[in-house]
Amino acid sequence: MINEYYTLHNQLKVPKMGLEYLDMMIIHSPQPWADFGGDEHYFAGNLQAWKALEDAYQSGKVRAIGVSNFKQKDLENIIDYGNIKPMVNQVLAHISNVPKNLIEYVQSKGILVEAYSPVGHGAVIKQDKVKAIADKYDVSVPQLCIKYDLQLGLLPLPKSTNPDHMKSNAELDFEISEEDMNTLSQMEKVEDYGDDRDMPVFTDKNKQN
Repeated sequence: MINEYYTLHNQLKVPKMGLEYLDMMIIHSPQPWADFGGDEHYFAGNLQAWKALEDAYQSGKVRAIGVSNFKQKDLENIIDYGNIKPMVNQVLAHISNVPKNLIEYVQSKGILVEAYSPVGHGAVIKQDKVKAIADKYDVSVPQLCIKYDLQLGLLPLPKSTNPDHMKSNAELDFEISEEDMNTLSQMEKVEDYGDDRDMPVFTDKNKQN
C-alpha cells in the first residue's frame, strides 16, 4: 500500500491527462479491504501514504487531499503526525446508519464529511416507513435521503449514470421537519445490503457510531 502511493505520486503526470491539476485525491481506506474493520490500523503505512499526498498537494498537482472510511484513531494519526490536515473524510452515512460520534469528531476538526451511498446502495429505498415520509413531501426516497444528509451538515455523494436521476437528485427545494428528522434517525438499521452485502464497508464489524 505504501509503495503504491509513492509510485502514484512519483508518476503523477497531470499534463498527460490533459489537466493542470487534479481536484482531489484521497486514501480510500485506512486498511486493505481484506482487513477492513479489523484491529490493525496500519498507522505507519497510512502516514507515509499521507506524506505522499501532502507532497502532491504542495507541488500543485492536487487541489485537495483527504481520506475515506477513516475512523477517529486513523484520523488522529494523520492529524497528529502529518503536516496538513485532511480536507475531507468520506464515510458511509445514510438513513438508519449514521456514525454520529465519528461525524461529530470529524466536524469538530474542521474537516468536511462527505456521505457516500446516501441511499445505502438502494437498500433504504425498500423501507416502507422511509417511503411514507418521502411521499409526505412529494419527493422520491433518494431525494429524501440526500436532503437528510444535507440537513445533518454532510455533503452527500449520490451515484448515478442516469441523467434523469442526476437531475432529480439536485432538486431538493424542501425542508425535512425536525420531527421527521428525528423519526428518520431512529429507523431500524439496514442489515442486508442485497447484492452489495459482501462489500467490506457494509460488513464492518467495528463500525463507530
